[in-house]
Amino acid sequence: MTIEIYISTDIETDGPIPGPHSMLSIASAAYTADKQLVATFTANLETLPGAQGHPKTMSWWSEQPDAWAACRVNPQPPAQAMQSYHSWLMALPGKPIFVGYPAVFDFMFVYWYLMTFVGDSPFKHSALDIRSYAMAFLKKNYSDSGKDNLPAAWLENLPLAHVALDDAVQQGRLFCNLLQANLQGETR
Repeated sequence: MTIEIYISTDIETDGPIPGPHSMLSIASAAYTADKQLVATFTANLETLPGAQGHPKTMSWWSEQPDAWAACRVNPQPPAQAMQSYHSWLMALPGKPIFVGYPAVFDFMFVYWYLMTFVGDSPFKHSALDIRSYAMAFLKKNYSDSGKDNLPAAWLENLPLAHVALDDAVQQGRLFCNLLQANLQGETR
């Protein structure tokens, strides 16, 4: 049986889609199902040639000066960062499963960057969305399955900092708590 390694991933961007806008930071925290942190990866990226920040996103960043400063420290060329990320993923001791909150946004950028700069994605076309998983487990509507409606014990009182590595670790712990509740047959 192949061991699954859950790759909780958070990114920071300067706009809503890759290509016209850039991924500024990527971070992943690799967890086993029993919430053991195996490894972390983080990199800040240079912006794409010709890409521009989206006005709404840049307005949001203007209200987050510490997070903005964090994602602009020592940016690497995207090809270098994504090659390093791909190598990190391939060296993990199991099958990497992408986990995000929201997965659709983070995965869209990560997949696009991997395919553009590496030509391969160890995740293939799959990503696990924490909120959707919580919705199914809790038997609630999607709109009632956000972080505000999750059991406090799952959240572990960790703040959302908008710093990619901090957020990847936080949401990875949330995911593992949810996964364990599901595997242990807890009812809510």
